[in-house]
Amino acid sequence: MIPYFIANPGISAADAAADLGVTTKQLMSDLNQLWMCGLPGYGPGDLIDLSFSEESIEVTFSAGIDRPLRLTSTEATALLVALRSIVDMPGMVDPTAAHAAIAKIEAAITGGRIVPAPPVTARPGSGKDPVATVRAALADKRAVRIVYYSASRDVVSERVVDPIRIVLVDNNSYLQGWCRQAEGVRLFRFDRIEAATELDEAARPPSHATAEAAALDLFQDDPAVPLARLLVRPDYGWVLDQYPMHRMAVHPDGSLEATMRFATLDWMARLLLGFGSGVTVLGPPELVAAVRERSNAALATYAAAGYEEAGTP
Repeated sequence: MIPYFIANPGISAADAAADLGVTTKQLMSDLNQLWMCGLPGYGPGDLIDLSFSEESIEVTFSAGIDRPLRLTSTEATALLVALRSIVDMPGMVDPTAAHAAIAKIEAAITGGRIVPAPPVTARPGSGKDPVATVRAALADKRAVRIVYYSASRDVVSERVVDPIRIVLVDNNSYLQGWCRQAEGVRLFRFDRIEAATELDEAARPPSHATAEAAALDLFQDDPAVPLARLLVRPDYGWVLDQYPMHRMAVHPDGSLEATMRFATLDWMARLLLGFGSGVTVLGPPELVAAVRERSNAALATYAAAGYEEAGTP
């Protein structure tokens, strides 16, 4: 836009809108946003400056944007890779806008042939995409009712949430919001929100919950939640990066002692059995008993099927 107005000083809003292929209302909105753009520092001498009305538009300071941006093939490819990576993360961006940007960049690379963006559809049977509903509720500053699958508890629950922001943690996007049911700030992973309904009431998270640093820890150390004590074999150290475990000690043989909060005994026992001999349960006693019981049941099943304990026929 800036190079266009520099080349056409004093042009009217109606003529500029016609040339740029937008409505006059959209053009005026975009011009208002230009006042917030510029160079790092973002002081009075760094931001783009212009004077405009529906009769005349003129740029008085371009902040160095004097000609249209021309991407090299390397820059365009890097931008496409970045766009495609974030468009697959639910909730991070508007998929329609991201696909439109991808199509425009591809058109510039291929000489003007625009490939239609794939349609954004709701999940089968959901009526409306829950991600789109949550994003709209956040933008409208309204509460939202969600149906959510909690992996730590292995249950599906319904709750009312006051949206605060969208965050990215370990390559997964989350809605950070005040959960009225839990009376606390929680993170809800977008791909685990099964349904969402925007409510006709304003979101009202407590002031302390809206601070930037509030509750960004995905797994809060809630003393009311049971705590497992685990011994992790040296070659299984990767589990500490994949699960919400806290390292407590490192033994001379390289094994790690760690703790992990869990909500249900059954879920935690199933998780630990999946690690085999790589993770040993030290406590609490009821978790040790649950893992031992499931292990014995699995061995009995193998024996009944004609397999030896070593796992060979």
